[in-house]
Amino acid sequence: MAIDRRREAAGSGPGRQLPPTEENGSLPPGDAAASAPLGGRAGSGGGGAEIQPLPPLPPGAGGAHPGCCSAAAAPSLLLLDYDGSVLPFLGGLGGGYQRTLVLLTWVPALFIGFTQFSDSFLLDQPNFWCRGAGKGSELAGAAAGGRWGDLGNWTSPAPTTFSTGAWGATGNGSDPGGDTPPLPSPPDKADNASNCDCHAWDYGIRTGLAQNVVSKWDLVCDNAWKVHIAKFSLLVGLIFGYLITGCIADWVGRRPVLLFSIIFILIFGLTVALSVNVTMFSTLRFFEGFCLAGIILTLYALRIELCPPGRRFMVTMVASFVAMAGQFLMPGLAALCRDWQVLQALIICPFLLMLLYWSIFPESLRWLMATQQFEAAKKLILHFTQKNCMSPESDIKGVMPELEKELSRRPKKVCIVKVVGTRNLWKNIVVLCVNSLTGFGIHHCFARSMMGHEVKVPLLENFYADYYTMASIALASCLAMCVVVRFLGRRGGLLLFMILTALASLLQLGLLNLIGKYSQHPDSELQLKLAVGMSDSVKDKFSIAFSIVGMFASHAVGSLSVFFCAEITPTVIRCGGLGLVLASAGFGMLTAPIIELHNQKGYFLHHIIFACCTLICIICILLLPESRDQNLPENISNGEHYTRQPLLPHRKGEQPLLLTNAELKDYSGLHDAAAVGDGLPEGATANGMKSM
Repeated sequence: MAIDRRREAAGSGPGRQLPPTEENGSLPPGDAAASAPLGGRAGSGGGGAEIQPLPPLPPGAGGAHPGCCSAAAAPSLLLLDYDGSVLPFLGGLGGGYQRTLVLLTWVPALFIGFTQFSDSFLLDQPNFWCRGAGKGSELAGAAAGGRWGDLGNWTSPAPTTFSTGAWGATGNGSDPGGDTPPLPSPPDKADNASNCDCHAWDYGIRTGLAQNVVSKWDLVCDNAWKVHIAKFSLLVGLIFGYLITGCIADWVGRRPVLLFSIIFILIFGLTVALSVNVTMFSTLRFFEGFCLAGIILTLYALRIELCPPGRRFMVTMVASFVAMAGQFLMPGLAALCRDWQVLQALIICPFLLMLLYWSIFPESLRWLMATQQFEAAKKLILHFTQKNCMSPESDIKGVMPELEKELSRRPKKVCIVKVVGTRNLWKNIVVLCVNSLTGFGIHHCFARSMMGHEVKVPLLENFYADYYTMASIALASCLAMCVVVRFLGRRGGLLLFMILTALASLLQLGLLNLIGKYSQHPDSELQLKLAVGMSDSVKDKFSIAFSIVGMFASHAVGSLSVFFCAEITPTVIRCGGLGLVLASAGFGMLTAPIIELHNQKGYFLHHIIFACCTLICIICILLLPESRDQNLPENISNGEHYTRQPLLPHRKGEQPLLLTNAELKDYSGLHDAAAVGDGLPEGATANGMKSM
């Protein structure tokens, strides 16, 4: 029969018995104990993920898996088990040298926070009016309490999803020349239509600066589109930087990429302050974003690779809080500098301190071990033991003797494109990329709904109120992440925040339109006026509430997706995987200036598309493994067998539904199981014995 011929071609006998299985492809207890060095906790319960060894290939089978190697060529399992053998030998995070290195990854987060949120100040669209047009209305403006009229004002969110430009009109009138006496009141609303007919303008900058990029080169009216191009440049530079530096960091190491990124961000960042026109400014900002991406990505990977399983999330969140400190301090720096060129130089100069990392910060030991660069790894281990004042007797598991045997092995480096040949790893990375894109993309929709012109809240008509509202929501989101992830894990926390994002989005799109629909059918004209007024008031309050919840949850979705990817991506391609997810986040942020460039056209469709994506993401998150308290996968083979576990453990005697790794070698596993049914006892199934 055809089935027999297929079975014989695969090398299996006519009476081949299926191995005993556990749910979700995990190994039986005896085999799991044997593979404990690579799997973290061999006896972990159903709520955790396990990295399992590859099933033995039958004789005469086809080519090996892209990330696999033969048993004869494989290095010692002790050396591949970094979290279980090498890290405890070095003292874990308890070693003084390791703590110093973690601290050195936290400090630059403050400088990164300054740079990420600088566009909110450098490129904020100020109020403007024709120079000299407001002199006749000076007394009227003073009598009105100095309140600005409704000016010809373009407003725009910041380049990140954490801060959004204000839609109101406030601020101090200032002249491009610097510190000058207060300008006269701007013209009335009736004169605003002629503001673009002028050849010179006065500006009311709201960010504490006396001059910014917009006021220096008069980027208003017909030139307003250049502001959005300048915002594109930093984000596009970040996207390309994440993709390219991630691949390079996996090939040449984290340390060289970090150090060269520091050198070039100093060159390009300081040159930005010397720009002579907006074209030069935008071009240099692209390269500044490219170098900033290399710093962000390598520090993120180094931070993860230094920590034991129980400390990874805490260490990462501390870095996030330090970056938020930079966001909160940025308005104070702008008020002190008063000029955009001084501000740009001030936020770049602290990177000079990171030049000392050339002699202080070593290469990632975990990456050296994973890529089998054992000669360099041995020198670095001796450096760690010397810094921590450790004695050789502390090497209980014999890491150094095993390392001596492998010194002649050639390095084995891997590129992120190898993921294409995997079955599970590419799926996990794609799911997290979509989550990151959705989280950061829909964040702008919620921010625009809260700060948009359709919501009239006096508090939100001030630049600083807008800015600190966004920053406070991001801070509250990170604090909530710490609590939720502690109790629900990575996958459960991501699922919860995505559900909240979807609910806030759908309610904002559907419920508010429903309120407006039923308010249009009153019995009398008086009831019509009352209903319309009440409807607008209720809609504004609901819009603000849903927007706050949506920004709160979507920020957590984006941040947790990046961290999740860093944990489940193998060490040999970790920077490449991180680059893909961070680039997806950049594409999500890029939707904000794109919508603004088209004068908010397509905003509603933009929101609907991302709302649909949240529903898809909720389903896809269930396909991810749980990485809490698990060892990091070191090579593609480990990452490929990072299996998914159910949210709730199955009951005793309940029939498992997923196939084992041996049956997943090809799609004919079900046919093979049917073919060998004659050799199985009555009541047996492909996954074990049927419960009676």
